[in-house]
Amino acid sequence: MGHLLLVESWVGAMSTLLPRGIREGGHRFSFVTRDLQHYLRAKPVGSGHPLLGADNLLTAETNDVPGLLTHLERLQPVLGFDAVLTSCDYYLAAAARTAERLGLPGAPPEAVERACAKDRTRLALREAGVPGPAFAIAETASGLVEAAEALGYPLVVKPVDLCGGMFVRKVESPGQLREAHAALQGFPVNARGQQRNPVVLLEELLTGPEVSVETVTFHGQTSVVGVTDKSVAGQPWFVETGHMFPAALDAATEVAVAETAVAAIEALGLDNIVGHTEIKLTPRGPRIVEVNPRPAGNQITELIRRVTGIDLAAVYAQLALGEKPDLHRVDTGAASAAISFLLPPKAGTISDISGSERLADPAVVDWVLKGAGHRAGAATSNNHYLGHVMVTSDRAGAARGKAESLVAGLDVRYAEVDA
Repeated sequence: MGHLLLVESWVGAMSTLLPRGIREGGHRFSFVTRDLQHYLRAKPVGSGHPLLGADNLLTAETNDVPGLLTHLERLQPVLGFDAVLTSCDYYLAAAARTAERLGLPGAPPEAVERACAKDRTRLALREAGVPGPAFAIAETASGLVEAAEALGYPLVVKPVDLCGGMFVRKVESPGQLREAHAALQGFPVNARGQQRNPVVLLEELLTGPEVSVETVTFHGQTSVVGVTDKSVAGQPWFVETGHMFPAALDAATEVAVAETAVAAIEALGLDNIVGHTEIKLTPRGPRIVEVNPRPAGNQITELIRRVTGIDLAAVYAQLALGEKPDLHRVDTGAASAAISFLLPPKAGTISDISGSERLADPAVVDWVLKGAGHRAGAATSNNHYLGHVMVTSDRAGAARGKAESLVAGLDVRYAEVDA
C-alpha cells in the first residue's frame, strides 16, 4: 500500500475522483493545502469533502515552492510519502518539484513547467515542427496590437497561465484586443493567490471541430486511451458545453490526431503522466490547442471509465507511485458516454431549474443542478456551469445527442430582482 501526498486540488469532479482512485487502488493519501477553508466551503451538501478524509491534513504555504520543498523534506522521515501528485493545474509544477526533491517517481519538472506555460508550449512545439496556430507573444497592449496587424484578424487572446478557458476570447479589431488586454490586467492574481504572468498569447483563430486525446506516458512510451469530442460555444468566448467518448471519427482522422498528440508530448519532454491534449480538426489537418500534463477535467475520465473500464484517476496514482499503469479494457456494455453542461442564459440569482423530472431516464447515469439562490455568472468560461447530465448508450456515437436533448429540456428561471 502506497502513501500519496496530494498538493492542493481542484474542488470539482477530480477532487472526488482522484481520492476514489487512490483508495480503490489500495492506497492512502495525505493532503497539503495553504487554505483548508477553500475545500470546506466546497464540500458536497450533506457530506464531508473527500479530500478531508485524508490520513493527514497538512497546512503549508503551497505557493512558496522553495519553502514547501523544505517543509515536506522535513516531514518525509515521519510520514513516509511514496508519491506526490495534484489535480490542480496551478500546482502541477510544485508537485513535480516535490517528487524530485524527495527522490520519488514523477514527471520531469522542467517538462511540466514548460507544458503549464502556454507561451513556452507554443515555442517548444514550433521548434519541434508540431502543427499549431500561427502565434505571437506580447506583454503590452501596443505590442499586442502590432503583432495582431502582422497575424491578421480574427485572433484568439489567451493568458499563458490560467485554466478553464478564463479570459480566452476571440477578437476581431484593435479595440476588442485592447479591451481583452485590459480585462487581463484587471486580474493580476489567480484564484489561488498566485501572482499572474503578464505575458499574453495571441493566436490564429483555428476553425473546425475540437477533440482531445487522452494518453498515458510511462517510461518514455505513450499509449493512446482514446479520443474525446468537445462541444464549444459562446463566442467571443470558448466555453466547453459537452463531451462524448469515444469521438465519432473516421479511422484516418483518429490516427492523425493521436499521432499529433504523441508528437506534442514528446516535443515537450513529458513522461510518466496522464495527458489531455486538445486539438482542432482544421481543413489543413490537426492543430494543437494545448497540452495538459494531467487527467482531463469536466468528468471526461468518468466517460472513459464507463465505456472502457479504465479509471484514469487511478492510473494517475499508479504513475505517481512509479507503477506500470493498468490500461486493460473491459466490456462495460456502453459503446459511448457523454456529458452535457447547462450554461447560464445570463448572470443573476437562480430561483428554479425546471425539467429535472425528465432526467429519470435509464440512460442517465449522473446529473447535478444548482439549487435556488445560486448566483450565476455570465457564461464566459468553464467555471460557471449550472449543472450537467451524463448518459451512456449501447450505440457508438449516440450518447452525445441524448445528453444534449436532456439539457435542452431544462429551463433556468431567475429571481424577480434579476428578471
